[in-house]
Amino acid sequence: MAKRVGLEVIASALAGPALAHTGVGAVHGFGAGLMHPLFGLDHVLAMVAVGLWAGLTGGRARLAYPLAFVGMMVLSGLWGMSGAALPGVEIGIAVSVVVLGLAIALRATPPLAAGAAACAIFAIFHGHAHGAELPQGSSGLGYALGFVLATAALHGAGLALAGLLAARAPLLARVAGGGLALAGVAILAS
Repeated sequence: MAKRVGLEVIASALAGPALAHTGVGAVHGFGAGLMHPLFGLDHVLAMVAVGLWAGLTGGRARLAYPLAFVGMMVLSGLWGMSGAALPGVEIGIAVSVVVLGLAIALRATPPLAAGAAACAIFAIFHGHAHGAELPQGSSGLGYALGFVLATAALHGAGLALAGLLAARAPLLARVAGGGLALAGVAILAS
């Protein structure tokens, strides 16, 4: 009996909160914002692709493309949080994966402003999708900080990948771009 009571006390002490309770864990605010981009394959592919394209393009694009994406994503995230609709969000997200993949595969190096503008246009769809998923009753600021941090990390991963591939395996970078484009087509078809 004493052994059983001891196990029950230990089990009770180790138990975590139920996620059904409001305001607990990653259900609200920062944690939810951090998780949203990381658990959508379409978001992950596009955001890594922005960093990869920026890194392969080089120069000021390494900073301009990710900043344009994040800046517009914040603005369109606020739009999504407001409850205003944006038609074609999922199609826009999938198309962003296709176009970014093609830009990488074809080694597109547009003028800096054009590349940054393309990234900003794609971010409209991603940001709206993030903002529209704001959990009820959670902090919009915390949520936005979470999805901005996750996006920046994914851009950073793409930049790091570009650093590895640019000098050692430029053909592999182009193949990766083609794979991204095909993944975007598959997302469109689903």
